[in-house]
Amino acid sequence: MTPHGAPADTYQVAQPKRPVRPKPGEPTVAAGGARRTIMLALCLTSFIPLLVVAYALYTQLVPLLDHTRRVRDLPWLQALLVLTALLMALGGMIIWDQTRALSRRKPASPAPAPERSQPPSESPDDADTLLHSFSRMLAPIEEQAAALDRYAERLDSAYHELESTNARLKEYSFKDEVTGLYNRRFFSIRLEEEVSRYRRFNHPVSVLLLDLDAFKSVNDELGHAAGDETLRGMAEILLRHSRGINVICRYGGDEFAVLLVETSKSGARLYADRIRYVLSSYPFAHRRRVTASFGIASLPEDVAPTADDLIRAADEALYAAKRAGKNRVSVREDVAVAQPVPSGVKVE
Repeated sequence: MTPHGAPADTYQVAQPKRPVRPKPGEPTVAAGGARRTIMLALCLTSFIPLLVVAYALYTQLVPLLDHTRRVRDLPWLQALLVLTALLMALGGMIIWDQTRALSRRKPASPAPAPERSQPPSESPDDADTLLHSFSRMLAPIEEQAAALDRYAERLDSAYHELESTNARLKEYSFKDEVTGLYNRRFFSIRLEEEVSRYRRFNHPVSVLLLDLDAFKSVNDELGHAAGDETLRGMAEILLRHSRGINVICRYGGDEFAVLLVETSKSGARLYADRIRYVLSSYPFAHRRRVTASFGIASLPEDVAPTADDLIRAADEALYAAKRAGKNRVSVREDVAVAQPVPSGVKVE
């Protein structure tokens, strides 16, 4: 009996308070913190590098659409791609280690309730679930990294092809289509370089201009195909009997120019006489004898060291040879004794 005469079984015996257990499928606090850490690591190691790579590809693809420009930042782009791939791999390793640590961590078991057994958990372990989820997320990231590597290889191949194309285009822009010689533009560039070198080192340089005599009659009587053949024959003679350092060009029409590097006026005159002799006996297919007139100007003998003055002096010497009867070589001194040509009359 208890006080007040109440029976003993009417009083409830105080039971110890049971700890609160998470419901099946509800993540624990530790697992929730790990998930947040993994998501943050994914953002830092995958999404941000992908944005950086996308921006880099955009800045590099825009210049590639214009084939006249060069791609100069390819090493920087390759370094950026490699750094991005390393960041992805590092992030994957960090998340992998964390998920393995979570899988090895044993959750603290709550104090068992007296005389009650723990029902077995029917949900899978949170760490295993997180590990499988991360594995599914990591697979497309690895595929993207492999795709970026393949794209970098294609970009490198496109860069080398573009370099080769630009070199060919540059070469074509300096070549004459009919003769294969350099054109007037290239000759002017090289002449400026040689005149500048003369100013620094005082090395001699000469310019030879030659004009085919009566070339218009070849075109008119035999046709332009025969005229082109004559021009190509003249180019072959100049190439065969010139040094490799000389610059030979088709200056315009039936006029040719030769930049004689490290050649004085006397050497230029010997060169012109040899070309004149070979040309007079050259076996053209149309079997017509072709001759030419030559004009020579040299530094330092003739004019001031400027490209324009040197070309002007050679041109005046050429017309002096035309006025003196053609098929001859004239120099600066011959200009004063040549007969003047009436205004408006062109000497062929």
